[in-house]
Amino acid sequence: MENAENLILEHLKRFQAGQDRIERKLEEVITRIGNLEVSVASLRRDFGHSGEIAASMGIRMDRLNEHMERIERRLELA
Repeated sequence: MENAENLILEHLKRFQAGQDRIERKLEEVITRIGNLEVSVASLRRDFGHSGEIAASMGIRMDRLNEHMERIERRLELA
């Protein structure tokens, strides 16, 4: 009977050790996923900022084009 109890205790210890490893890995995975979420949010912000810059450049180009057309008309080049 004592051998059976020792055997069960050994199995329980192995299960506990396995569970501890799984919990450590899970914590690592959760941390890494959190880091990925931060990176994705940063990329989204950067892409949004790039779109804002592109729109701003488009507006500037339109204004420059208007100025060029006005200059050409005044100089009677067009």
